Amino acid sequence: MEGSGLRLLKTARVEAVGEIVSWILTECGDGGAVLGIDAPTVIRNDAGIRPAERELNGDFRRFHAGCHPANLGRPFAPHVLAFSSLLEDAGFAHGADMAAREEGRFQIEVHPHSATVSLFGLGRIVKYKRGLRAWRAAELGRLRRLMLAQLPALDPPLALRLPGVPRTGRLKPVEDRIDAVMCAFIAAHWWWWGPARNRVYGFAESGYIVVPIRP
Repeated sequence: MEGSGLRLLKTARVEAVGEIVSWILTECGDGGAVLGIDAPTVIRNDAGIRPAERELNGDFRRFHAGCHPANLGRPFAPHVLAFSSLLEDAGFAHGADMAAREEGRFQIEVHPHSATVSLFGLGRIVKYKRGLRAWRAAELGRLRRLMLAQLPALDPPLALRLPGVPRTGRLKPVEDRIDAVMCAFIAAHWWWWGPARNRVYGFAESGYIVVPIRP
């Protein structure tokens, strides 16, 4: 936060869980923070779908922004839950019920696709995740332009720079950094406004997803 707005200070791409947690702790220091995590952080159901995903899909599936089901039987479940647990050990409590501008260290689950639909007024998500490289590069470039144009105009405004989309080579490193900025903005929007301009899908005890609402 800087004055009446937000400023992007740094982005980085690290993959190992230990390195991610270390980076977070280094950047946060002893201060408060809200982490936006694009992965399930609370999973209680053995099979099927969480209430959070069912509710979100009801609103966003028509925009092609539905969630994949999360349950304890999915291969990714132990890994994401272990990551969330490490964050809890480091003092980042689940923030489904936090008040706007509450002091402390929190983690929340976010969903960038539904956030971009809501914040940018899209009729359909930006489809940069699948397809031929040329298609993904073009769509990633479109997302980048939307973020550069829209995020500084939102409330709170975010002053930011984003890496360019390479003409050749791998897209994933740039995609991950752009996604991370979107997740960070969602977390900041949740801290700034709380329930007044965000919706929490699901419940703290069974899994929840925070999605910003543009008035």
